Amino acid sequence: ASVVHEIIRAQGEHELTRKSSSLWWSALAAGLSIGFSVLAEALLSAYLPPSKWKPLIDNLGYSVGFLIVILGHQQLFTENTLTAVLPVIKRKKWRWFKAMVHLWIIVLCANLVGCMIFALTITHTPMLSAEIHQSILAIGNHLMENSATEMFVKGIAAGWLIAALVWLLPSSEGSEFFVIILITYLIALADFTHIIAGSAEVFYLMAQGEIVFADFLRFFFPTLAGNVIGGTALFAALSYAQVKEEI
Repeated sequence: ASVVHEIIRAQGEHELTRKSSSLWWSALAAGLSIGFSVLAEALLSAYLPPSKWKPLIDNLGYSVGFLIVILGHQQLFTENTLTAVLPVIKRKKWRWFKAMVHLWIIVLCANLVGCMIFALTITHTPMLSAEIHQSILAIGNHLMENSATEMFVKGIAAGWLIAALVWLLPSSEGSEFFVIILITYLIALADFTHIIAGSAEVFYLMAQGEIVFADFLRFFFPTLAGNVIGGTALFAALSYAQVKEEI
């Protein structure tokens, strides 16, 4: 565990020293890429026949965007709730905390812009059939059926799992592809809420006139808080606690 911690902490320190422009463009790409999680899930849902086992298959599509983002080394906000936090916990210096907040703000904003561009593109271009659009609408409306409390609690679980995914990758030894699919598939199957993938769905609903900005805020703040608590206050803190005597 101490070796894994040091690998992730070193990665976090590298991310905290990157230039703002590099973080922005990488995070923008991640926001665009994560939209393919929603699209892949919608494609599977649209072409599979109605049945009780259908969610077991179509939720696999949710992993596509995460595979692109993680294997492509793009900046995803929920990954940084672990990698950027470990150096701060260890160093315990104000400048590292400021660097973490700076990174979070840039990555989160760029991720959201990427999601918005993706949603507007598939809405206002003849890229997808009407059947696929209906499938995406169904996925987004299913997300918005959650209350703010449900989004918050489910966001904690998603934040924990994404942090666990980051923790597992250094010791995956060539199995990263399957680890990413396993963890993100579980998030989709359990209907846990993810601030970036969920934003792609919610922005699409807004572009289609299904919801208003107030509905976006009802999703955004509880899910963001849940993801940060799950990934930072719980997983990162506990991960550090188990190795602090060894490092």
